[in-house]
Amino acid sequence: MGRLFAVEYVSLDGVVEDPGPTGDFAHRGWTMPYWSDELGELQSELLFASDALLLGRTTYEEFAAAWPERSGDPFTDRINEMPKYVASATLAEPLAWNATLLEGDVAEAVASLKRKQSLLLYGSATLVDALTRHGLIDVYRLILYPLLLGSGQRLFAEPGTTAALALDDVRQTDTGVVVLTYSSPPS
Repeated sequence: MGRLFAVEYVSLDGVVEDPGPTGDFAHRGWTMPYWSDELGELQSELLFASDALLLGRTTYEEFAAAWPERSGDPFTDRINEMPKYVASATLAEPLAWNATLLEGDVAEAVASLKRKQSLLLYGSATLVDALTRHGLIDVYRLILYPLLLGSGQRLFAEPGTTAALALDDVRQTDTGVVVLTYSSPPS
């Protein structure tokens, strides 16, 4: 049985929207001043422990527009070559960047994928929320940034999302970012 790792960049006020340099959000790229080699190593650890990426539509579109243009380092080469599964009600096949559109009920499709492989879910807050409701996420890595954004999409914004988690690890980087790793208790 595979595992599902969810990685979220989160501001102190819970915002997860547009942490990277692209997008339409007024505060886009808010994580960039805090990036460090240590964060890169932590991200590589999960990427290389996973068999495939799982992405929501918005994250997929942003990643597919940026990553294929890059190459030459182990992280980039890995993210470009690995299979991707995309949850979307609006996209249609064929997708680019070695991606497959999930069909039918997303929770059932992800549960089926997890029986065969480990998945890494970046961003995609709406998808994280939905999969949390179904108890499908095994590990949450919340990368907490020392800033308040005041507006933007928040993690677990849907009412009624509940989950009991166990704190597995806490790390602080030299840029003031705190990396929190939680696991879901086995069901």
